[in-house]
Amino acid sequence: MKMAAQSLVSESVLGWSIFTIVLLVILAFCWIYIRKFQSRQESEVISTITAICALAIALITSALLPVDIFLVSFMKFPNGTYKEWAADNVTRGQIEDTVLYGYYTLYSIILFCVFLWIPFVYFYYEEREDNNMSKCSQVKNALKYTIGFVIVCVALLLIGAFVPLGAPPGQNSTQWEKVQDLFEQLGSSHGLPALSFSISSLTLVGMLAVITYTAYGMSVMPLNLIKGTRSVLYERLENTEDIDEVEHQIEKLKSKCKDGRPLSSRDRRSLLELEGKLQVLRRRGRHLEIAERNCCTKVGSALRPFKILLGIFFILVALLFTVALFISNLDKALHSAGISSGFIIFGTNITNPLNELLLALQPVFPLDYILITVITMYFVLTSMAGIRNMGIWFFWIRLYKIRPKRTRPQALLFLCMILLLIVLHTSYMIYSLAPQYVMYGSQKYLVQVPSSSGFENSTLGTTRICDASAPEDQCTVTRTYLFLHKFWFFSTIYYFGNWAFIGAFLIGLVVSCCRGKKSVIEGEVEADDSDFSDDEFLH
Repeated sequence: MKMAAQSLVSESVLGWSIFTIVLLVILAFCWIYIRKFQSRQESEVISTITAICALAIALITSALLPVDIFLVSFMKFPNGTYKEWAADNVTRGQIEDTVLYGYYTLYSIILFCVFLWIPFVYFYYEEREDNNMSKCSQVKNALKYTIGFVIVCVALLLIGAFVPLGAPPGQNSTQWEKVQDLFEQLGSSHGLPALSFSISSLTLVGMLAVITYTAYGMSVMPLNLIKGTRSVLYERLENTEDIDEVEHQIEKLKSKCKDGRPLSSRDRRSLLELEGKLQVLRRRGRHLEIAERNCCTKVGSALRPFKILLGIFFILVALLFTVALFISNLDKALHSAGISSGFIIFGTNITNPLNELLLALQPVFPLDYILITVITMYFVLTSMAGIRNMGIWFFWIRLYKIRPKRTRPQALLFLCMILLLIVLHTSYMIYSLAPQYVMYGSQKYLVQVPSSSGFENSTLGTTRICDASAPEDQCTVTRTYLFLHKFWFFSTIYYFGNWAFIGAFLIGLVVSCCRGKKSVIEGEVEADDSDFSDDEFLH
């Protein structure tokens, strides 16, 4: 018993040690990423800290999925028997509760960030632009606008808490008995439906962000690596020619008023436009000159073959994900009970390449866990690439641009909120890619089959991979799966969202292929930039 307890401690320490290391890496990455994109001119401590924390929470939540799969898988030996420390149902329940409390904590923090902290900081910063307002007035106005988000959050929690999931009471029951039954369900589930409903509602918004940004990022990121950027020398030559042409047009317009005659209103508008264009071209020339001398540009040119190989690898991964998602959706369309069941299926009926790959890597520890972690991070990174390339839009209106050292604090807060929502939907996306593995990990179980030895009543023990047909006490379901399938109607919407994601990826792939190479100073120079911000960027 003592050895089992020591083994339990060592296994748990291993799983959570890996998570702690990942946590430290995530925090360092978030600090570097936010500092890279935030505007030095408009940076604020409170918005910077909020953005770093929100981005870290998004990445930490995505990192919890591999830990969840790792812990349920590590309870068993490859031969299908439970390890000594996991043989007791109570011990297994404690480990599962640890992961469940981890989800409770992170999802509660996400609700807090999305409905309270990020809106408050956003509106507080918006109010700061009015210099005539006092600090107290800014806080009061920000709280006033944030109350709307809080009301929505409370409404979602109440709806989720009292949506009846179990069998309803008999028809002869009184109204009080029915209300009492709802409270008993809430108490027995420890508030899981309330939190799950709220998170699932946010996940619907995350699904729209995934269809918009992740699908495009999966195509634009690898193709940008493959195509590379335009030559700095060619861009400088082209920019010099454009400057000469614009200066010639300006001189031509100014020559009309040399004799004292005023310019027409049309010519004055043209002159203002040309002078603004000339200002942008000169700023562009300064940036190109800096880029030509920059050692990073020279290193990037030297690493060009590596970038091409990396781009080819990423596009193959994106195509693999798309095929796996298509097969998974096709499987649900053919073998599920339809809309009324949320298109939920138990197990796989059509061979899914990604699911099979994860199951094939199980014997070589820890390759399957490395792959599921890479898949999770790939979705997050492609989402960030999609947001950076597209900017932040509200329907057809572009709200903010995401540019190195130029991004406004409000844009960074929007970026982090979108990533929080995307991470919520990422768990369902990964489940769609590898449903059996996400549900059970690498668990196996023992089953007795009749022996062919000729002896009467003789049986032979054999191992099988855990699936929905396995005995309940032999296979442990991940906590992620329980959160994903609490409400069937959300699963139905996610199912159709997967089809939309496939379509958006294919459209983004065509658009990315048709676009030319990016400029080496892509996003650094815009017509609406001020000279002050430009000088700050260069220095």
